Amino acid sequence: MTEPRLRFLWAVALGLVCGPQTGVAPASEFRWQVRSQQASDGGERFTRTSRSETWPASRTAFIVCDVWDKHHSLNAVQRLAEFAPRLNRVLHEARRRGAIIIHSPSDCMPAYEQHPARKRVGEIPQLANAPEAIADWCSRIPSEELAAWPVDQSDGGDDDEAAEHARWAAELQQLGRNPALPWQAQSPVITIDPERDLITDRGDEVWRILQHHGIENVVLTGVHTNMCVLGRPFGLRQMVRQGRQVVLMRDMTDCMYNPQRWPFVDHFTGNDLVISHVERFVCPTVTSDQVIGGETFRFRGDTRPVKDVMSVDVPQLTAETLRNQWSAVPIPSRWADVTGGQLEAVAGVVWYRCTVIVAAENLSPDVKPMLWVTASPLFGSVEAWVNGHALEQQTFAGINFQYGPPIVFPVSPRHFRPDEANLVVLRFEGDAPEKLLLFADQAPRLLSGDDGISLKGRWQVRLGDDPEWCNMPLPARFGTPTDIVYELKPGSRP
Repeated sequence: MTEPRLRFLWAVALGLVCGPQTGVAPASEFRWQVRSQQASDGGERFTRTSRSETWPASRTAFIVCDVWDKHHSLNAVQRLAEFAPRLNRVLHEARRRGAIIIHSPSDCMPAYEQHPARKRVGEIPQLANAPEAIADWCSRIPSEELAAWPVDQSDGGDDDEAAEHARWAAELQQLGRNPALPWQAQSPVITIDPERDLITDRGDEVWRILQHHGIENVVLTGVHTNMCVLGRPFGLRQMVRQGRQVVLMRDMTDCMYNPQRWPFVDHFTGNDLVISHVERFVCPTVTSDQVIGGETFRFRGDTRPVKDVMSVDVPQLTAETLRNQWSAVPIPSRWADVTGGQLEAVAGVVWYRCTVIVAAENLSPDVKPMLWVTASPLFGSVEAWVNGHALEQQTFAGINFQYGPPIVFPVSPRHFRPDEANLVVLRFEGDAPEKLLLFADQAPRLLSGDDGISLKGRWQVRLGDDPEWCNMPLPARFGTPTDIVYELKPGSRP
């Protein structure tokens, strides 16, 4: 056989193997099929759409979010162990094509003080005009404001069985780790190239890296989608705020969701619902096979006949549901409205909570924020907490208010974390049945100096009584649903 003929046959063979079977783009670029969802019928329905995009590798960065060496949830550790080897292959190929790889294992920078990839970040020149709040957690962007969050993750999303979780916590303690915050470094499965990669968990440093290298496109990978991947200072929301072209690699991520919580679906369906939220309200998604070929990744335990779920039927709230878990409801409203008439009135103890982001400018030492609550006279007592700190109450006796005197809770500025999610909790107790869900048709207000906001919207509500409900453990507080987030900024008016 002649040499030209041999070369031709090899070219055909390589085309069959590397072209049609994998669809992988040539070196120096990425060819994506980006998936998103578009609203129709006034936002009641969504349709998936897909479009082709080509990104130059030299203008693209892959961010590896919180792929830690340990985690407080054993199931989360095991799921990460399943897809981490494939993620490492994706990063290897992305690096080969010329993309920037940024490793962001939050809270783990002491482990990398002397690592060349960490030192390389410090060598990047300082830049002026960094975006506002670039170093802060981002709990919501404008496109999410009217969106209902798809899952209840208020328990932190841990889906371990109790005995299994206890054994894992004991093992972490034996390793000298804090069972609640056991991560100390990135997973050793993920290779860090000391000659090219960068390591940081700071939003301002990530921004500086992207600016310095002329990066326009960002691929987010890692865990957990409904908390850190979305909210970290280098997460999806911050990338959208910066105007980057960002995508989530949806098969190289996982969420924190416990099937024992609303909407009571299996973990993988819960993961699908979070990804669906991202596609609707945050950014498009892609998959790992678009980089390394083959099939998209699936967890071994995901044996569902139907995958890539966009939505599920939401069960009607009942008294039992409200006793067993926190449920998001509109405030103000009536019990009969939120339970479809199943619950007309409530007596006893009712808890409410939301999160508030307070700008640093509204927390000056000479201004004390105040939480105003107008309570129905049928409630015997009202208590309040901010980030677990009990608040002293004041009343305005002798002043005629339609629903009785408002209760005012001054808040020490030191109890707020500026520019981050702060948990506001209220506990109402009364003997007379109350038909109004809360606040006598008037939502609470948060005031700070001349600024203030009405907390009218969605809150989480729960029946029953447990003193631990006055606070929420991390990371659940940082990952609170977007639909119970409020923002107080300079110039805000209630």
